[in-house]
Order: sequence, then C-alpha cells, then structure tokens
Amino acid sequence: MKNSPLGTRVVPISAGPGRLRLLDQRRLPREETWIDCASAADAAEAIRSLAVRGAPLIGVAAAWGLAVEARRLAAGTGLAGFDAAWEDAAALLAAARPTAVNLAAAVERMRSVFQASRGGARPARVALLEAEAELVEAEDRAACEAMARHGAVWLGQRLGGDPESTLTLLTHCNAGALATAGVGTALGVVRALAALRPVKVFADETRPFWQGARLTAWELHQDGIGVTILPDVAAASLIASGRVSAAIVGADRIAANGDVANKVGTYGVALACRAHGVPFLVAAPRTTLDPACPSGSEIPIEWRDGTEVLLLDPSGDNPLSVAPAGVPALYPAFDVTPAALVDAIVTEAGVSVPPHAEGLARLLALP
Repeated sequence: MKNSPLGTRVVPISAGPGRLRLLDQRRLPREETWIDCASAADAAEAIRSLAVRGAPLIGVAAAWGLAVEARRLAAGTGLAGFDAAWEDAAALLAAARPTAVNLAAAVERMRSVFQASRGGARPARVALLEAEAELVEAEDRAACEAMARHGAVWLGQRLGGDPESTLTLLTHCNAGALATAGVGTALGVVRALAALRPVKVFADETRPFWQGARLTAWELHQDGIGVTILPDVAAASLIASGRVSAAIVGADRIAANGDVANKVGTYGVALACRAHGVPFLVAAPRTTLDPACPSGSEIPIEWRDGTEVLLLDPSGDNPLSVAPAGVPALYPAFDVTPAALVDAIVTEAGVSVPPHAEGLARLLALP
C-alpha cells in the first residue's frame, strides 16, 4: 500500500522491468493475494478470469504484460521467432476481454513501439517497451487525479447546498483504485469530494461478481470513507426516496455520441436517476472514449458463462449453487446507457455535458 495525494491506500499493481504482480481481486476481501505474471499469457489469464479488472487497469496490465513477454522472449528466441512470438502474445492479450476499449488501445500502443523498433538490438527493444508500459501506467495515474478534481468541482457546483452537509453518492460496480493505476475514476471523484465535505456512499452489490460488495466496500473502508452495501434491486427505490444526492459510475467504453457501456445494471440506475431528477455522472479517462464507435449499438458486449449467475461467490473456494440443477442462465456482463440519460462525462481533460457528441469531440481534441 502507498499514499496518493487524494489519500487512497489501495494499489492493485506492482510492475517494473521483467516484473508484473497483480492483486488477485477474486480473493478480496477475504485475503490479499498477489499473482506473479511471468508472461503475456499469464497476464491474459488474469484479465480473462477477472483476477484483474477495470477498464483502465486491464490496459495498464496488458502493457506491462507485453513488456514482460518481450524480456522473456529475448532471452532465448531467434530474431524472426522473437517478432512472431511477441505478435502472437499481443493478439492473445487483445482478445482477453472484448468490451473495454482500453485493453485494445494499450495493446496497439505497445505494438506501435514494437514495430517501430524492428531491426534494433533486443535489449534496446525490450527497454523501449518497458518505458512505454511505465508511461501508460503513469498517464493513467495522472488522469485519475485530474478527473477526480474535475468531477468534484462539477458535482459540487451542480448539487450546491451547505458545504458542511453530507453528500450521499450511489455507485455501481467498482470504478476505484482497484480498477486503475491511480485513485480511481468514479471513486476518484468520491475521494476528491470527501476531501472537501462529508460524503457517504451506497455501493450496489453488483451481482454476480459482487464488485460493489467485495471491492468498492473494501477499498472505501480501507480509506475511511463511509460505505453501505445496497442490494442491486434496491437502487431504484432508494433513488426515488430522495436519499441519493447523485449517482456516479465508471465506464468500459464510451461511444462517439456519448452512449456508455458499463457493468450490467448501470442502465437501470440511470433510468431511475432521470425519473427522479438525480444527477447521473460517468467518470472515465479519454482512453475509454472510442471515437471510431459511432453509438452504443456498435459496442461489443461480453457474454460470460451463465454458470457465474447460478453460483454464490463463483470465484471462491466453495461456490454454492442457488438454482435448480439443469436450469440455465444468461450473463451479459455489460449494458449500454444512452447518452441522453448521462448528465456529465468526466475525463482528465474536463467535463462533457449534453450534447455529448460535441462535448466528447472537444475533449478529445485537447492536447
């Protein structure tokens, strides 16, 4: 653990030349266990199995996975074989999960460095990839800090009121330090607000992987921010009751028109917020924006194994079936919230408000 200027103690990745360690998020909050990734295949499996998750973090993990792979391959493969094997590893990582654009973008960024270095000595090529992975991580950390402050300012101005009064924020899934290399996206904004005024959080449990109950609650508790776990099915009625100041979530991909793909269940939260006049805010770095994707209908949605829905604690040591034997389940892991329901999209470059097509294009054009 280490401290950030915004106060989080939670760090899910430790990486450097020839080294990639990932906090196994399947084991939280029972235990803090680390996975040592010695290859790109190890990193891809950690991403696929949800040992590491969160759109920004899987991009960072993929970048370091490819740097680790280059060092591993450079130790014993002929030059032609080295290039082909590394490209295979890049393709494997890019295919690990389909929805989060950060993963594919990080792989392409590393591929550009790798291809530009062709003809160079292996040690120099490895060093270039390691430097790029370090830059990907540093940029994500800085982006988290910037969007946290932008979001806190925007939401504070939108909500107004007594600065000593408590803001009650609802969030869905985990968009915190466990999902990034920094203080988080949605929870980064929460942390920035908590530095200015009293804040408490309702964390949707986020079935079936329980990212809210296991991860959001764990990291906010680590940082001393008040958090209460909420059944997913209670979110709409709680919003209707007037007990929620605002809802804030992260994103795995944002289309050019502002449609937002996030953990399944987000759409319902956005609908309830609009019905009852509660601000609905999305926080994501510009790496999550996909200008090549015109609308949410073009975002690929990951469908995971339906058995994950049928089990309590599917990643635990003794998962318990909650359904009759032989009854199937469907598990779309993400849904798409239309841009019209999103009051603000916060990035490290600033805030987009409707119409989001113009706002996001402006933010992407900034240096």
